[in-house]
Amino acid sequence: MALNMESWAEATSGAVGSLLSTTILYPLDTCKSKYQAELRAHGQAKYRNTFDVLLEAISSRQVLSLYQGLGTKNVQSFVSSFIYFYGYDFFKKLYLKRSGFKSIGTRANLVIAVVAGAFTVIITQPLDTASSRMQTSDFGKSKGFWKTLSEGTWSEAFDGLGISIILTSNPAIQYTAFDQFKARMLKEKMKSKRGAESSPESLSAFSAFVLGAVSKCFATCITYPLIRCKVMIQSAESEGDGEDEAELKARKTISGSLHAIWKKEGLMGFFKGLQPQILKTVLSSALLLMIKEKISKTTWVLLLAVRRYLFLTRARLKSS
Repeated sequence: MALNMESWAEATSGAVGSLLSTTILYPLDTCKSKYQAELRAHGQAKYRNTFDVLLEAISSRQVLSLYQGLGTKNVQSFVSSFIYFYGYDFFKKLYLKRSGFKSIGTRANLVIAVVAGAFTVIITQPLDTASSRMQTSDFGKSKGFWKTLSEGTWSEAFDGLGISIILTSNPAIQYTAFDQFKARMLKEKMKSKRGAESSPESLSAFSAFVLGAVSKCFATCITYPLIRCKVMIQSAESEGDGEDEAELKARKTISGSLHAIWKKEGLMGFFKGLQPQILKTVLSSALLLMIKEKISKTTWVLLLAVRRYLFLTRARLKSS
């Protein structure tokens, strides 16, 4: 029961952290995504950098469009983070319980993280696809969640599923690195706990922020070419793309998007938008993990209080 309670606490705190970090950084995410989704030869590009996207929103008086798709993105972030953190924490503790080990190794940690990520992606992919299309739509022309998905086939709602599963290696690398660093930092702070319901030690907000930033930066640099391909596969079709139907269809595959980048932008095209991607993902992950660390103990206490209340209520009903 203690294992299940702690998994619920981890999942809830992780989901709330993801929701808040996504909302705070969403305008930056929109600018980054629109810049990444553009595929044009040198000299013909509409945007030179992400700042140009922001200037377009201001000049066209569509600043609020920087938040287009926020609701869908928040639902996707909350649901995916809850599922991921619950599965990751639950299976990690189950592994330790069954194996008898006191700590989990890097290899086992990676496997558990990838499996948890793959299940999360399969369940939440339609939400991810819809939010990406809404985000990369022309300013002021974004459609609602249902209309965005209903315009295509059911299979198109899972555009980018393959590359999303491959990219589960990104959070797997990030959270594995974070957990390993965290375990070392807390080794001296850990005290013997009395009873299974004692709340676990947590990092300071600053330490969690720094560890989250470093681990995410490392994972992002390694997987970035695939990250850009995913944005292109899921992006909305802009009126100014100038591509025929065959080219657009080819771009909806991993090999097709890689070929299109190489053909139009060359080697450096695979890293177009890397800086804003690092800025956004590092800040997002650092905020997520910082918020998660600070509210995890509160969540644990609240869950224990709810369980105690339910237990006492049940006991009173039986005695009456």
